[in-house]
Amino acid sequence: MKKSALIVTLWPLGLVFTFVSLQIHAPYLFFLSRSGAGMMLIASLVVLALLIQQKTWRGVGGKLLILLWCLPALSMLYAQTAFWLSRHDVRTTEADETHLLGPHFIIGYSSFAEVATLAEKGLIAGIYITRHNVAGRTADAIKSEIAELQARRGAAGLPPLIVAADQEGGIVSHLSPPLTAQPALATLADLSPDARKDSAAKAGRVQGEELASLGVTLDFAPVLDLKPPAGHQFDDFNTLIDKRAISDDPDKIAQVGLAYVQGLNASGVRATLKHFPGLGRVGTDTHHFAARLDAPIAELEATDWRPFREVLAASNALLMVGHVTLTAVDPDRPASHSKRVIDGIIRQKWNYQGVVITDDLVMGAVYTHLCTAVVEALNAGVDLLLVAYDGSQFYRAFDCASGALKRGELDISALHDSEDRLNHVFWHDGPDEASGAAAPIFRPAGKRAGPY
Repeated sequence: MKKSALIVTLWPLGLVFTFVSLQIHAPYLFFLSRSGAGMMLIASLVVLALLIQQKTWRGVGGKLLILLWCLPALSMLYAQTAFWLSRHDVRTTEADETHLLGPHFIIGYSSFAEVATLAEKGLIAGIYITRHNVAGRTADAIKSEIAELQARRGAAGLPPLIVAADQEGGIVSHLSPPLTAQPALATLADLSPDARKDSAAKAGRVQGEELASLGVTLDFAPVLDLKPPAGHQFDDFNTLIDKRAISDDPDKIAQVGLAYVQGLNASGVRATLKHFPGLGRVGTDTHHFAARLDAPIAELEATDWRPFREVLAASNALLMVGHVTLTAVDPDRPASHSKRVIDGIIRQKWNYQGVVITDDLVMGAVYTHLCTAVVEALNAGVDLLLVAYDGSQFYRAFDCASGALKRGELDISALHDSEDRLNHVFWHDGPDEASGAAAPIFRPAGKRAGPY
């Protein structure tokens, strides 16, 4: 009886092991370290050995069960081989292609050696540091690591890396500790206008000084989404805009946001306004699910979008575009890779010629169609593609862009326009003139890469 129960249990367990092994490099399994994957492999081999030892193979069902438990090891081998091949292809990308595509990626990382190789080869424009990069480490150790990456970058004759972080204050303070955990900007919304402005500028300045002390040059803050009504976002597990948004009043958001941006700038750190076209009206968490914003454009222009337009017009901030589908403009794809949104609204209607960056591409709303998102975003005029949560997904994203380039599916003119914007924002003018950075991006100013 016990043996029968065990056999019955091994069927669904074998299916789970096989599925997980095949998807071992998927972002939802990012929590599995190399040791965790190794333990899974060992466990599957132990079960397989026990099944053979118990002569389960004598019956047809037993043979099938043994075959099932052969699959986890084979699946893991297949997944790992595919990953290694993809990494090899990216690392051996030809110089002209590297020069054209590399400036458009900012990635998170777990391995210093891995990201150092990508930085030295010019395959990325920047890095994103977060909790797992700073956990249990001192500020000096983090500063030293960033400085070492920049030194290697310089030795390779490349411009400085963009070093990005997500340090909003409140619940999103990914570098605290070792940095000071500041209150959310929402705590300033109900102050008098003058106090609100002064306090926000001080918060930005203090935040910026601490970030700059590590070598961070770009902060993914402030959040300019409208605060949603209580209970509106019933399945919001990670976005938590109700706790991060400054206010439900566009005027307060714009005033706090602009002052905060100016405070960051005073410390030599650039700001990023997020998450256009706005998540305050969206009831679904884009970390996991597709989401739709169904409001009329005129209503959004008068409310949700006012803080974005006002702060962009008065600052040098970047604009982060989220993965929500703006149904009134482009019902078929998220805003982050919609040409109707990026080029039609942001570039043409608003005449914003600064840098546009996607929200993390390792999110459920876009990851299932990552290749399409990468290609369409670049063709739409997005400047930077963010691969943050699981930096290893960069290889897949770069492969997608590389394949599209070889097939003639990338808009070369759009890539060159984007290059000019990045060059102007990050390496000619820098976060501030005080930075002293004036090197062009990847090649002498005005020179295009090879046949592209």
